[in-house]
Amino acid sequence: MERWLALELASTIRHDGDGGVADDLATVRGTTDWIEEQRDLLTGHLPAGALVADEDLRLRIVELRQAVRALFARLVSPAPPSPADAHRLLPADEALDRLNTAAAREPVVPRLDWPDGRVPAVRLLSAETDPYVRLVAALARAAIDFLAGPQSTRLRSCTAPRCVRYFVKSHGRQEWCKPSCGNRARAARHYRRRRTEDAPSGPGTGDQ
Repeated sequence: MERWLALELASTIRHDGDGGVADDLATVRGTTDWIEEQRDLLTGHLPAGALVADEDLRLRIVELRQAVRALFARLVSPAPPSPADAHRLLPADEALDRLNTAAAREPVVPRLDWPDGRVPAVRLLSAETDPYVRLVAALARAAIDFLAGPQSTRLRSCTAPRCVRYFVKSHGRQEWCKPSCGNRARAARHYRRRRTEDAPSGPGTGDQ
């Protein structure tokens, strides 16, 4: 399954397995672990060694996540957004400004590579020395690429009971983010149907 950095960031808000919501970025340690887990998606944007977060970096990533999730909610509208933060979403203009500002904090310059026997190619090189700034800017640019890319038309909010994830539909009939959510949704649907069938239909429905 294809992974998108913007979706991974949004998915740090998730169902905790016990009916509540977990936040993978709630602590500095959790943030450090999450960054390391995304190393393959952040190739070229992280130092060679481990990058250890501090509280300032954690808060900057959380603020960016708020913007991304607000724009995800706008993207899936008029369908309902994830219930995890539907009651406290950033206004769209504020979310856009936060995202674009974070992306612009890293100056980049184009570099032309042209090996013998191959076509020329352009790489963007960072002129920023602060690894924290580079990381947040990379996350912001990944979100911009996702929101402006073709996969954005397939973004959905999972409607399974207790799920709070956004996901990208991989086929036309997909309704939930993963099979376990589908099983839970079907079970809840069956339970509601049985309750409706077993409910009294009104006065005079008792034994005669």
